[in-house]
Amino acid sequence: MQAPPPARSVTKTVTIDRPADEVHAFLADATNWPRWAIVNILAVEPGTESRWWKITTPDGYADFRLRADPATGVVDHDFRDESMEVATVPARVVANGRGADFLMTVTQPPEVDDSFFEELMRSVETELTTLKEVLEAVAE
Repeated sequence: MQAPPPARSVTKTVTIDRPADEVHAFLADATNWPRWAIVNILAVEPGTESRWWKITTPDGYADFRLRADPATGVVDHDFRDESMEVATVPARVVANGRGADFLMTVTQPPEVDDSFFEELMRSVETELTTLKEVLEAVAE
């Protein structure tokens, strides 16, 4: 049996005029995510399992886990809904001069149609713009 073709994936990036270590520290704290992930994460609170957070999304509750490593800039994060299937979003903070680039790659699940995935990518763009605004306002 032949393996299915690779899924569609999109990498989104934002450049932030803040030191990379500050950007990473902000992103590694799950309680900061409702401040910038304004479309998909409306609220966050500690979950019942170690390392998992309970999040409120526009579609209800889900679980969220961060796997952050300041040495490499990794800020991978996992989402899990009531099906208990885990969707991973690889992400990284990269130093860029006096600032940082934050990038994440979103892969289109087979059950998600192109129209919904494109809407999701627009929401990611909104969130990355908000992240930039929130972090750069700290410097002002």
